[in-house]
Order: sequence, then structure tokens, then C-alpha cells
Amino acid sequence: MRMTRYADSRFLPGSFEIHWLSIINSFVLVLLLTAFLTIILMRVLKNDFSRYMEIDDSSMEEEESGWKLIHGDVFRFPQFPVLFCASVGTGVQLTIATLLLLGLALTGMISTTRRGSILAGMVILYCLTTTVGAYISTRLYFQMNGKNWVRCVLFTAGLFPVPTSFVFMWVNTVALFHGSTSALPFSTIFTIAAIFALVALPLTVLGGIVAKNYANHDFNAPTRTTKVAREIPTEVPWYRSRFVQMVVSGFLPFSAIYIELHYIFASMWGHQIYTLFGILLFAFVLLLIVTSFISVALLYFQLAREDHRWWWSTFINSGMTGLFIYAYSFFYYFHRSGMTGMLQSSFYFGYMSIVSFGFFLMLGSCGFHFSLLFVKHIYSRVKCD
Repeated sequence: MRMTRYADSRFLPGSFEIHWLSIINSFVLVLLLTAFLTIILMRVLKNDFSRYMEIDDSSMEEEESGWKLIHGDVFRFPQFPVLFCASVGTGVQLTIATLLLLGLALTGMISTTRRGSILAGMVILYCLTTTVGAYISTRLYFQMNGKNWVRCVLFTAGLFPVPTSFVFMWVNTVALFHGSTSALPFSTIFTIAAIFALVALPLTVLGGIVAKNYANHDFNAPTRTTKVAREIPTEVPWYRSRFVQMVVSGFLPFSAIYIELHYIFASMWGHQIYTLFGILLFAFVLLLIVTSFISVALLYFQLAREDHRWWWSTFINSGMTGLFIYAYSFFYYFHRSGMTGMLQSSFYFGYMSIVSFGFFLMLGSCGFHFSLLFVKHIYSRVKCD
């Protein structure tokens, strides 16, 4: 009887078609965005390249405008470099850990029907991939001419676990106060803390040391950065404002995963068993692709209005889908979940804030890396003084 109930709770062929419709919808969106951005950006960039390559040196000053004009500022490093590098490194680490987790679940190496197996696998994979996060963040920090690399490593080590620990302590305290069996015992908490202290921290330090001694510390910017920053135009049309960019960059990728997100929420909070990890892996990859294309398109429009502060804006724009996921969690809680009370609310909104923060870091890091490649490419193709 128990196994029959489990079988009935799975997403069987009746909803399987809906999953494929969701994937087809996302895939069509990716194709449309890819075609649209390729045609628009290639035509615009081709015209820009032709104009900049044809003008002579005597008329360079009069003819320069748009993104070409800020070639001396576009590679000016961002404020708060330690926090920025730690965010990028942690985002890459979480992306790799998520892909590995979905791959292991797809191959059956992680049991998806046993309670807590997915969460336990994610904890282990996060600890094992800390070397990657520390390496990425420390290498980028040295490329930004950073000196205090130890501080960068420590920020990377605590950027995601520290907020997670605070949320967990609050949720677990509420569970203990209500006498719930969902509260983790001290032995489990001690085991997780020991794994982090004995595995994650040493591997984080190892990744920082490897980046310090063996990674390439040259940023290889195609243009020289001027000593004085260029003034950024203040008069910007409303449709090119930072707020509109954030809304667009968050909504479009969210629309690509909206349908699949409903089933994931039903699995996490509705006591149903999710088994279609192949579709989930495909949807996650599509989400990364859509986010990357949107971030590059919005970056071009930002550079075209002569705003060279693209580092943080690209990262935040790309990560805005995480905020949309958290906003959707409110809709699901009040209209779909049927949950009430302090205990359920604390568990739900606490852990959803961590999930949304993780998506913010993953998508922000992905969008930044694609944007960095785009910026280096376009500025390596033009003549600069």
C-alpha cells in the first residue's frame, strides 16, 4: 500500500506531456532569443566596426560615440572587488555542484525517493567543489591587481554557508520550540559542521593557494585604462534605466522555467516525488543560456549609452531571476501550498530565501562570464588610441 501511494504521487505520463510542453516552450524561447540577439547585435556591431575602422585618425575624436568612446574606462575594475570576486567564484561553484547533483540523480547514483538524499548530496558536492570556487575567485582577484588574497578566500568560504547557517539556526529553533520532528538533532548538526571545517575549509584554502601560485594573473584587457574615469551621462530614457533592465533580465529567464518550477515546488513542499531529472537538467541548462544572452544584450545597450560601470550591473541583472523565484514562492505559498502557521512559514520562506540566493549567485556568475567574453571581443576588434 505504501509503495502504491508513492507510485501514485509521481509525475506519470499524464503530467509528463506538460513537462515536455514546458521544455518545448523554453527551447522555442531560447531559439527566438538567440536568433533575435544574433541578428540585432551582429548588424549593429558590424555597422559600428565598419564605421570605426574606416575613419582616419584626424576625425577620430569627432566620430567617436557610444560604446567605442568608453574604451579607456570599460575595463576599470569594480568597487568592492573582494565581494565581487567571492560572488563570482561561489556562483561558479554552485553551478558545478548543481550540474553534478542533477547528473548523479539522473544516473541513479543518488536515491531520489529516500528523504533527505538530495539535500545530503548537495551538501557533500558543495564541500567537494569549494576548491573550484576559491580558485575562480582568487584568480579573478589577482587579475584585478588585488593584494589581500587571504581575505578573498575567506569571503568565498563564507559567502553562501554563513547566510545558510543563520537561516538554519532560526528555522531549527522554531522547530524545537514547537516540538517538531523536523528539527535536526545535535549529532547531525555536529556532523555537518565537522564536514565543513575538515573538508570544505581546507579545500577552499587549497584552491586559493593554487590560484595564487599557478593561475594566470594577467587580465589581458585589449585596451588601456585611463587614470581619470569618464563622466557617465545622467539623462537616460526610462526604458534604458537600471530598474527596467533588472526587470527584463529577471522576467525573461523566469518565463522559460515557470511551468517546470511549479512541479519542483510541488515536489519540495507538496510531498510528491520528482523523478524527471533529465528534463530538469535540460531546463537548467536552458536557463543558463537564456540568462547569458539577455545579459549580453542588456550590456550592449548599457555600453552604448556610455555607462562603463558594467561589472556589478551585469552580475545583478543576471541574478535577478533568483528574486523572481522568491517572489513566485509567495504566490505559491498563499495560493497553492495550503500551509499556515509559524512553523511552516519559517521553513518555507527561510529555505526558499537560500534557494533564491543560490540562483542569484549562479546566474549572476554565468551572465558575468559571458559578458566579459563579449566585452573583450568587441573592444579587441576596434582601433583605440
